[in-house]
Amino acid sequence: MGGLGNAAAAGGLGGLLGGLLGGRGAQQSQQPADDGLAYRDSQPSNDASFGEVFNDSLSTGAEPAVAPTPEQNAVAGLLLKAMIQAAKSDGKIDDSEKQRLLAEMGDLDDAERGFIREQMAAPVDPEALARETPQGLAPQVYLMSLMAIDFDNEAEARYLHALAQALKLDQTQINQIHQEVGVQNLYS
Repeated sequence: MGGLGNAAAAGGLGGLLGGLLGGRGAQQSQQPADDGLAYRDSQPSNDASFGEVFNDSLSTGAEPAVAPTPEQNAVAGLLLKAMIQAAKSDGKIDDSEKQRLLAEMGDLDDAERGFIREQMAAPVDPEALARETPQGLAPQVYLMSLMAIDFDNEAEARYLHALAQALKLDQTQINQIHQEVGVQNLYS
C-alpha cells in the first residue's frame, strides 16, 4: 500500500463499503460473525487477494469487480474499525479526520450506517483491536490507524504506541510504516 495518501486510503475503504464492509470485526478464528455484514454481497471464494480487491476498489472508487469473500469483508470491516478508533484516540474526531472517514462512502444502507455508528460509539481499545486482528494483518491495521489521524498530539502518539505494543510490532517496523506514509516517526 506504499504511497497511498490519507484520503485515498479512507476513500478506498469507503468505496468498499458497498460490497466489502465486514461484519462485527474479524474473529480470532478469522471467521466473520454469522450475523454481520461480512456475508452480504460476498461469494464463498475467489482467486483474488484482499489487496487485489482493495486496489480494484481504490482505482475505480466503487465496488470491486470481483465479489469479495466473507473473510475479505471482515478484513475491510476491521480496517475501518481501526481507522475509527484511531480517529477517536485523542477524544474527538476533527473535521479533517471525519472527512477522511466519510470520503466517498457512497450510498450506505441502514446496516452499514449502523456498523459505523456502533464503531463511533465504542470505546477506544487498542488491545481489543489487536485481539481481533488475524495473524499477518498487524502492519495493515497499524497503517490504516495511522492514516486516519492527523498525528499531531500526544494522545494520538500514546494510542499508536499502545496499538503497536498490542499488535506486537517493533519500533523499527513502526518507524518504517511512518516513513512510508511520510509522517514523523513515532520512536526516535
